[in-house]
Amino acid sequence: MINNRFSNGNYQSSEGSNSDHLIHWCHGAPGMALTLTKAATVFGSDEFLKAAIDAGEVVWKRGLLKKVGICHGISGNAYVFLSLYRLTGDIKFLYRAKAFATFLYHKSQTLITQGSMHGGDRPFSLFEGIGGTAYLFLDMVDPSMARFPAYEI
Repeated sequence: MINNRFSNGNYQSSEGSNSDHLIHWCHGAPGMALTLTKAATVFGSDEFLKAAIDAGEVVWKRGLLKKVGICHGISGNAYVFLSLYRLTGDIKFLYRAKAFATFLYHKSQTLITQGSMHGGDRPFSLFEGIGGTAYLFLDMVDPSMARFPAYEI
């Protein structure tokens, strides 16, 4: 998978896809970053660590999305930085997670109300709606213990 990524560090959304526009947990760099941080932990591989950090850079540059949820939104992308923070101890990743969470805290409800941001197909659900944002806010209380729900063990 690492060898098949796009030149900018993002990953295909599905086998054979040449589209490079999705930056979601279920499509592209965010989900791969979480997978690669786990691989780096399990195998102690610098190659996996570098690839995870590279995927995190894609999320930082392009991951402030127009949805709030964990699967297709900003909340899920913030977990990339929390995972990288736990793995590396680099405070830069904690600041990035806080930046995404702060954006959600200050802007999401207003932007959803205005129609500039999508609250999710199921607006209160964990993976698609503001339930995931609430989960992220709870995890921000103790970021060193944060885990992507039902995915990171």
